[in-house]
Amino acid sequence: MTRVVFLLVPQLHLLDLAGPAQVFSTAADHGLGHEVGYVAEQEDVPTAQGLVLRARVEWPPLAPDDLVVVPGWRAPALRAHGALTPATLERLAAHHAAGGTVASVCAGADALGRAGLLDGRRCTTHHDLQDELARRHPRAVVVRDVLYVVDDRVVTSAGIASGIDLALHLVAVRHGPAAAARIAREMVVYARRNGDEQQVGAMLRHRAHLVDAVHRVQDLIDARFTARLGLAELAGASGVSERTLTRHFTGATGLTPLRYQQELRVERAEHLMAHGATTEAAARAAGFQDARMLRRLRARAAAKSAAAQAG
Repeated sequence: MTRVVFLLVPQLHLLDLAGPAQVFSTAADHGLGHEVGYVAEQEDVPTAQGLVLRARVEWPPLAPDDLVVVPGWRAPALRAHGALTPATLERLAAHHAAGGTVASVCAGADALGRAGLLDGRRCTTHHDLQDELARRHPRAVVVRDVLYVVDDRVVTSAGIASGIDLALHLVAVRHGPAAAARIAREMVVYARRNGDEQQVGAMLRHRAHLVDAVHRVQDLIDARFTARLGLAELAGASGVSERTLTRHFTGATGLTPLRYQQELRVERAEHLMAHGATTEAAARAAGFQDARMLRRLRARAAAKSAAAQAG
């Protein structure tokens, strides 16, 4: 069982909370073992939209697999809003230090910054707050105009609807892209929004198209990305020839079906390594025969990223 604990701050935005909470509660409905809870420094928490929420003031015990999320609040200026006591900020820092994941939506990034969790890390927030976040936390590396950023179990998002993207990403890395796609479909949300290419999961990053045949093939690959999938099998599932599938898939995603599957495997392997798995073990769990191909693909992605930043 994974606990997802939302830390509620007065004047929080309802959608910053409700969007991610819906993702994780839907994950629980699908049997993925999530337990959603709400804590605050006061039992009654007023929201920016006028609705008062009720939360617990006692924190539940947290384990390394658990997640703490700080939704954003109405904040024309970060300095004057979102007050949290040192004890609460210490809880955030301690959970991360113990191996847990801490996330924020919109202005919630400021709480992570005050807990010391943004120092030396890449992060983001709502575009109206990016300059102030950078001034308040000069040791943070603020990435501008992206949906969300993941850096060493610190996950920050731009706010409002991007909190849903963040939550779907976290479900995808823990339970696989097919699980995230099922939840997105059930929530009737557009689960194909692009963000920072290096930070958005492959399942979301290459879904920004409307080609149904390609989506069907992606659904199949998402569900079985660790298995050996031949082009003939994929073409049969899409109802087109192998040549037509390759042409349509590449045109819609910029990748061949094999390269798409490889990206899912690399993403899964990197998640496992970030949680202590060896390169060899992560490679096998992600579907590679050994670690050589994983190392080659990671080196290629690193070189591509460096070239993009240099350009």
